[in-house]
Amino acid sequence: MQLSKRLSAVAGFVTPGYKVADVGCDHAFTSIYLVANHISPQVIAMDVNLGPLERAKENIEKYKVEDRIIIRRSDGIKELEPGEVDSVILAGMGGILMTEILSVRKDIVSTLKEMILQPQSEISKVRRFVQDHGFLIMDENMIKEEGKYYFVMKTKLKSMVENPETFELREAVHFSFGRLLLERQNTLLLEYLLKELRTCEKIYDQLSLEQTENTESRKKDILSKIDLINNGLKYFNKGEMKIGGK
Repeated sequence: MQLSKRLSAVAGFVTPGYKVADVGCDHAFTSIYLVANHISPQVIAMDVNLGPLERAKENIEKYKVEDRIIIRRSDGIKELEPGEVDSVILAGMGGILMTEILSVRKDIVSTLKEMILQPQSEISKVRRFVQDHGFLIMDENMIKEEGKYYFVMKTKLKSMVENPETFELREAVHFSFGRLLLERQNTLLLEYLLKELRTCEKIYDQLSLEQTENTESRKKDILSKIDLINNGLKYFNKGEMKIGGK
Protein backbone atom coordinates (compact mmCIF):
# COMPACT_ATOMS: atom_id res chain seq x y z
CA MET A 1 0.00 0.00 0.00
CA GLN A 2 1.25 3.45 -0.94
CA LEU A 3 0.41 6.29 1.45
CA SER A 4 0.39 9.97 0.60
CA LYS A 5 3.49 11.96 1.56
CA ARG A 6 1.62 13.42 4.51
CA LEU A 7 0.41 10.09 5.87
CA SER A 8 3.79 8.48 5.18
CA ALA A 9 5.38 11.10 7.42
CA VAL A 10 2.79 10.39 10.10
CA ALA A 11 3.26 6.61 9.95
CA GLY A 12 7.03 7.02 9.86
CA PHE A 13 7.03 8.59 13.32
CA VAL A 14 5.33 5.64 15.04
CA THR A 15 7.75 3.71 17.24
CA PRO A 16 7.99 0.09 16.02
CA GLY A 17 6.30 -2.36 18.38
CA TYR A 18 3.87 0.16 19.85
CA LYS A 19 0.13 -0.46 19.89
CA VAL A 20 -1.60 2.47 18.22
CA ALA A 21 -4.94 4.27 18.24
CA ASP A 22 -5.59 5.90 14.86
CA VAL A 23 -8.08 8.63 15.79
CA GLY A 24 -10.26 9.91 12.96
CA CYS A 25 -9.08 6.96 10.88
CA ASP A 26 -11.30 7.70 7.83
CA HIS A 27 -10.35 5.04 5.24
CA ALA A 28 -7.92 3.32 7.72
CA PHE A 29 -5.04 3.41 5.23
CA THR A 30 -2.60 4.50 7.95
CA SER A 31 -3.83 1.75 10.26
CA ILE A 32 -3.47 -0.85 7.51
CA TYR A 33 0.00 0.39 6.58
CA LEU A 34 1.21 0.14 10.18
CA VAL A 35 0.21 -3.50 10.64
CA ALA A 36 0.94 -4.65 7.09
CA ASN A 37 4.51 -3.36 7.42
CA HIS A 38 4.91 -4.84 10.90
CA ILE A 39 5.41 -1.45 12.53
CA SER A 40 2.57 -1.95 14.99
CA PRO A 41 1.28 -5.31 16.29
CA GLN A 42 -2.21 -3.88 16.78
CA VAL A 43 -4.10 -0.74 15.79
CA ILE A 44 -7.46 0.55 16.99
CA ALA A 45 -9.02 2.41 14.05
CA MET A 46 -11.38 5.00 15.53
CA ASP A 47 -13.85 7.47 14.12
CA VAL A 48 -16.96 9.23 15.41
CA ASN A 49 -18.90 8.71 12.16
CA LEU A 50 -20.28 5.43 10.81
CA GLY A 51 -19.45 6.23 7.17
CA PRO A 52 -15.67 6.30 7.66
CA LEU A 53 -15.84 3.18 9.83
CA GLU A 54 -17.69 1.31 7.08
CA ARG A 55 -15.02 2.35 4.55
CA ALA A 56 -12.35 1.35 7.05
CA LYS A 57 -13.93 -2.10 7.49
CA GLU A 58 -14.02 -2.66 3.71
CA ASN A 59 -10.35 -1.72 3.33
CA ILE A 60 -9.26 -3.77 6.33
CA GLU A 61 -10.99 -6.83 4.89
CA LYS A 62 -9.54 -6.13 1.44
CA TYR A 63 -6.00 -6.18 2.82
CA LYS A 64 -6.78 -9.13 5.13
CA VAL A 65 -5.58 -7.53 8.36
CA GLU A 66 -8.77 -8.01 10.42
CA ASP A 67 -6.82 -9.93 13.05
CA ARG A 68 -4.64 -6.91 13.85
CA ILE A 69 -6.99 -3.94 13.51
CA ILE A 70 -9.90 -3.23 15.82
CA ILE A 71 -12.62 -0.92 14.50
CA ARG A 72 -14.20 1.23 17.20
CA ARG A 73 -16.66 4.08 17.07
CA SER A 74 -15.43 6.85 19.33
CA ASP A 75 -15.65 10.60 19.72
CA GLY A 76 -11.94 11.33 19.84
CA ILE A 77 -10.25 9.11 22.42
CA LYS A 78 -13.26 8.83 24.73
CA GLU A 79 -13.65 5.08 24.14
CA LEU A 80 -10.03 4.19 24.84
CA GLU A 81 -9.00 2.59 28.11
CA PRO A 82 -5.93 3.71 30.08
CA GLY A 83 -2.91 1.68 29.00
CA GLU A 84 -4.72 0.13 26.02
CA VAL A 85 -2.33 1.67 23.50
CA ASP A 86 1.18 3.11 23.57
CA SER A 87 0.74 5.67 20.80
CA VAL A 88 -2.06 7.88 19.49
CA ILE A 89 -2.24 9.35 15.99
CA LEU A 90 -4.23 12.54 15.44
CA ALA A 91 -3.86 13.76 11.87
CA GLY A 92 -5.71 15.86 9.34
CA MET A 93 -7.79 17.86 11.81
CA GLY A 94 -7.75 21.40 13.16
CA GLY A 95 -5.40 22.19 16.00
CA ILE A 96 -8.12 23.42 18.35
CA LEU A 97 -10.15 20.22 17.83
CA MET A 98 -7.00 18.24 18.49
CA THR A 99 -6.37 19.92 21.83
CA GLU A 100 -10.03 19.51 22.79
CA ILE A 101 -9.87 15.77 22.05
CA LEU A 102 -6.78 15.37 24.22
CA SER A 103 -8.20 17.53 27.02
CA VAL A 104 -11.33 15.38 27.47
CA ARG A 105 -9.44 12.25 28.56
CA LYS A 106 -6.34 13.37 30.41
CA ASP A 107 -6.30 9.99 32.15
CA ILE A 108 -5.67 8.38 28.76
CA VAL A 109 -3.12 10.94 27.65
CA SER A 110 -1.08 10.49 30.83
CA THR A 111 -0.58 6.77 30.03
CA LEU A 112 0.64 7.30 26.46
CA LYS A 113 4.27 6.81 25.54
CA GLU A 114 3.96 9.04 22.50
CA MET A 115 1.56 11.06 20.38
CA ILE A 116 1.93 11.59 16.64
CA LEU A 117 0.24 14.88 15.72
CA GLN A 118 -0.42 16.49 12.36
CA PRO A 119 -2.62 19.55 12.93
CA GLN A 120 -4.04 21.39 9.94
CA SER A 121 -4.20 24.75 11.74
CA GLU A 122 -3.28 26.53 14.99
CA ILE A 123 0.12 24.81 14.92
CA SER A 124 1.63 27.03 17.63
CA LYS A 125 -1.28 26.32 20.00
CA VAL A 126 -0.78 22.58 19.54
CA ARG A 127 2.93 22.87 20.31
CA ARG A 128 2.17 24.90 23.44
CA PHE A 129 -0.55 22.46 24.54
CA VAL A 130 1.82 19.52 24.17
CA GLN A 131 4.50 21.08 26.33
CA ASP A 132 2.00 22.37 28.93
CA HIS A 133 0.66 18.83 29.36
CA GLY A 134 3.92 17.07 30.10
CA PHE A 135 5.07 16.10 26.60
CA LEU A 136 8.00 17.23 24.49
CA ILE A 137 8.35 17.32 20.71
CA MET A 138 11.08 14.79 20.07
CA ASP A 139 11.03 15.03 16.30
CA GLU A 140 9.29 17.16 13.72
CA ASN A 141 8.97 16.97 9.98
CA MET A 142 7.53 19.25 7.34
CA ILE A 143 5.83 18.04 4.17
CA LYS A 144 4.64 19.84 1.06
CA GLU A 145 1.94 18.07 -0.86
CA GLU A 146 -0.25 19.49 -3.64
CA GLY A 147 1.00 22.97 -2.81
CA LYS A 148 0.14 22.77 0.88
CA TYR A 149 2.52 22.69 3.85
CA TYR A 150 2.04 20.20 6.69
CA PHE A 151 3.76 19.93 10.07
CA VAL A 152 4.10 16.48 11.67
CA MET A 153 5.24 16.07 15.28
CA LYS A 154 6.39 13.10 17.34
CA THR A 155 5.89 13.81 21.03
CA LYS A 156 6.96 11.89 24.09
CA LEU A 157 6.27 12.16 27.81
CA LYS A 158 8.82 14.51 29.36
CA SER A 159 9.40 12.04 32.20
CA MET A 160 10.69 9.51 29.63
CA VAL A 161 13.19 11.90 28.03
CA GLU A 162 16.85 12.24 28.89
CA ASN A 163 18.05 15.84 28.82
CA PRO A 164 14.54 17.28 28.27
CA GLU A 165 15.90 20.83 28.09
CA THR A 166 17.24 19.93 24.64
CA PHE A 167 13.68 19.73 23.35
CA GLU A 168 11.85 22.37 25.39
CA LEU A 169 10.27 25.25 23.49
CA ARG A 170 11.23 28.53 25.13
CA GLU A 171 10.60 31.32 22.64
CA ALA A 172 7.60 32.45 20.62
CA VAL A 173 9.45 31.54 17.43
CA HIS A 174 9.85 27.95 18.70
CA PHE A 175 6.13 27.57 19.29
CA SER A 176 5.29 29.18 15.96
CA PHE A 177 7.68 27.33 13.66
CA GLY A 178 9.22 24.47 15.65
CA ARG A 179 12.53 24.55 17.45
CA LEU A 180 13.88 21.40 15.79
CA LEU A 181 12.93 22.55 12.30
CA LEU A 182 14.61 25.90 12.92
CA GLU A 183 17.78 24.46 14.43
CA ARG A 184 18.07 21.92 11.61
CA GLN A 185 17.57 24.71 9.08
CA ASN A 186 14.82 22.72 7.39
CA THR A 187 14.76 23.86 3.76
CA LEU A 188 11.00 23.45 3.42
CA LEU A 189 10.48 25.61 6.50
CA LEU A 190 12.67 28.29 4.91
CA GLU A 191 10.48 28.15 1.80
CA TYR A 192 7.40 28.41 3.99
CA LEU A 193 8.76 31.39 5.94
CA LEU A 194 9.68 33.29 2.79
CA LYS A 195 6.24 32.63 1.33
CA GLU A 196 4.59 33.84 4.54
CA LEU A 197 6.78 36.95 4.48
CA ARG A 198 5.73 37.76 0.90
CA THR A 199 2.08 37.31 1.88
CA CYS A 200 2.52 39.67 4.82
CA GLU A 201 4.20 42.23 2.56
CA LYS A 202 1.24 42.23 0.18
CA ILE A 203 -1.27 42.55 3.01
CA TYR A 204 0.74 45.37 4.60
CA ASP A 205 0.95 47.24 1.29
CA GLN A 206 -2.80 46.92 0.80
CA LEU A 207 -3.52 48.15 4.31
CA SER A 208 -1.17 51.09 3.82
CA LEU A 209 -3.52 52.38 1.12
CA GLU A 210 -6.28 52.66 3.71
CA GLN A 211 -6.41 55.02 6.66
CA THR A 212 -8.85 53.73 9.24
CA GLU A 213 -8.60 52.79 12.90
CA ASN A 214 -9.19 49.16 12.01
CA THR A 215 -6.44 49.06 9.38
CA GLU A 216 -3.92 50.60 11.77
CA SER A 217 -4.65 47.80 14.23
CA ARG A 218 -4.29 45.18 11.52
CA LYS A 219 -1.02 46.73 10.36
CA LYS A 220 0.37 46.32 13.87
CA ASP A 221 -0.66 42.66 13.84
CA ILE A 222 1.02 42.14 10.47
CA LEU A 223 4.21 43.84 11.67
CA SER A 224 4.23 41.55 14.73
CA LYS A 225 3.97 38.52 12.45
CA ILE A 226 6.74 39.88 10.23
CA ASP A 227 8.95 40.31 13.30
CA LEU A 228 8.26 36.69 14.24
CA ILE A 229 9.12 35.50 10.73
CA ASN A 230 12.33 37.53 10.79
CA ASN A 231 13.30 35.83 14.04
CA GLY A 232 12.75 32.51 12.33
CA LEU A 233 14.82 33.55 9.31
CA LYS A 234 17.76 34.34 11.58
CA TYR A 235 18.20 30.59 12.03
CA PHE A 236 18.94 30.42 8.30
CA ASN A 237 21.51 33.23 8.44
CA LYS A 238 19.28 35.36 6.26
CA GLY A 239 19.28 38.34 8.54
CA GLU A 240 16.18 40.44 9.01
CA MET A 241 13.96 41.11 6.03
CA LYS A 242 12.03 44.29 6.66
CA ILE A 243 9.31 46.07 4.75
CA GLY A 244 8.35 49.67 4.37
CA GLY A 245 11.33 50.79 6.40
CA LYS A 246 9.66 49.45 9.55
